[in-house]
Amino acid sequence: MEHARRPVALLAGLVAVVTGSALLMPLSAAATPQGPVVGNETKPIYSHADAVKETVYIESKIDSDSDGKLDRIAADVMRPKETNSGLKVPIVMEASPYYQLAPLLTRERLDRQIPMLPKDFRRWYDEFFVPRGYAVVEVEMQGTARSDGCPTTGGKEDTRSIAASIDWLNGRAKAFYADGTPAVASWSTGAVGMLGGSYNGTLPTAVAATGIKGLKTIVPMSAISSWYDYTRDQGIGYSNGWDERYAEWLASYVASPAARERCKEQLKALGDNSGDDTFNYTSFWRERDYKPDVDNIRASVFVVHGQEDWNVKPGHYSKLWDLLAKNHIPRKLWLLRGGHVDPNGVRSAEWQAAMHRWMDHWLYGLDNGVMKEPIADIQRPDGKWETQTSWPDKKAEDTRLFFGPATDGVAGTLRSLPSWPSGNQSFTDDPQQTEVNAIGGPEAAKANRLAYLTPELKQPTRISGTSEVTVRVTPETTSTPLTGLLVDYGPASDPAFRPIVVTRGAIDVKNHLSLSWEHDLKPGQSYYVRWKLHPKDYIFAAGHRIGLVVVANNASYVSVDAKAGKNSISLLTSNIELPVVGGRKALGF
Repeated sequence: MEHARRPVALLAGLVAVVTGSALLMPLSAAATPQGPVVGNETKPIYSHADAVKETVYIESKIDSDSDGKLDRIAADVMRPKETNSGLKVPIVMEASPYYQLAPLLTRERLDRQIPMLPKDFRRWYDEFFVPRGYAVVEVEMQGTARSDGCPTTGGKEDTRSIAASIDWLNGRAKAFYADGTPAVASWSTGAVGMLGGSYNGTLPTAVAATGIKGLKTIVPMSAISSWYDYTRDQGIGYSNGWDERYAEWLASYVASPAARERCKEQLKALGDNSGDDTFNYTSFWRERDYKPDVDNIRASVFVVHGQEDWNVKPGHYSKLWDLLAKNHIPRKLWLLRGGHVDPNGVRSAEWQAAMHRWMDHWLYGLDNGVMKEPIADIQRPDGKWETQTSWPDKKAEDTRLFFGPATDGVAGTLRSLPSWPSGNQSFTDDPQQTEVNAIGGPEAAKANRLAYLTPELKQPTRISGTSEVTVRVTPETTSTPLTGLLVDYGPASDPAFRPIVVTRGAIDVKNHLSLSWEHDLKPGQSYYVRWKLHPKDYIFAAGHRIGLVVVANNASYVSVDAKAGKNSISLLTSNIELPVVGGRKALGF
């Protein structure tokens, strides 16, 4: 989301998927309490109006503000009143750095991707789950709202502050009421399900990656899986604020007024250590990258993301998803057609029903068949939904299309075989060029971009997964980015059709060998450069043409490199690999 000129992580996205694992099982049915389960489903038999509401302060294991005292983390709890007389219930939890900001967030700001975050149980979670025999807990991340400490924008302190609440719910940590008397979660079964969107969805992934006991399931919606990937794309910073001391800005934004004052040193250090002069992957960003620790996850995962989410970009869900599959972690996926949105606002009844079944299975141990359902729900651009038994589609094949020379009607071609003789094509960077200008008019060559198109498709053609561009490039400067735009072009006979950017991706060529280090380019020397575009599940209509546009700077997407100049691309080996369902045969050429 965005505040002033800065982007900030927001709330929600969607996806649905399934898989089983002998290593990861739902809570035993033996833990089912004496009441809400009827016919393999929890029923709303407890009073929401009479529910117990309390605030506790949980003693963590961190001292993030270095004041010599362990940070205490504030959490609001709502639970059925029957828990005061022996009923034990599992927990649905949303942790957030944003709770204190809720009154400040206006509808106008929501339109600019600032989350409207309800506080004091004003979401649907408490009204739905508490009557069905769950507790709902809202946890305030360290350094925000009423919690002690300093926020660290994805650092280990963020993770450990929320982990403390799970420890408390499992009897491993102390907590206190405001008057200092002990608060004991004797009503808790210890089974926790975390959910949330954007930063609120990122915290569940971070905590799950520690392997903490008691966390049975997470539902990360529009969530960050790596803060490096949130602020950079393959060696170059994202523009519009992500490229300049973003970690410092976000921590300062979410910090409570008291924390903002006492944490000045710590907040400044976040900006100083971000490495925005190079955008390299450093130890600072490794600490904030949860992907390498996915093999620690003991919880099931229900991933949700918008395919047009260019805040928390689509690569976050796909990279996490691939690792979940590799580690045989039970999972589901919902892919929305929109951006940084909450699934409850898109498909409310279905979403609440899905969460009901999911939490009943993983927190109550009910064998309700949720893990036998199709693994993915995908929403198409027309709003219709379809289910898939795998994602990416198991029939998707990496299909290589080579860059080819101009032919009658187009400035460049995509071909099934390399062209020979091949030759080169060149373009000169224009940092002011917009995406609309870059993708427009593919029939004619333009000085500031290269465009390559397939023939018109004979049938609808679906891609499912991540595309990758490979070029042999010869720059005339010591530094340049390369940006690829995958484009849906209409029929050549329909000039009124507006091209659609299906997905995009960029790389700093200086980082083509490693994201951890860079080296200046030698003008006139050729480099073999490969980079990924963000994933997409998309159907190109029959008669349309698949296009790839290559530019250097794309100011609306990545930070401008002022050194970029002229680049020459060798057609012989340059190509794009598309995850085509049905492979080359489906393309029809």
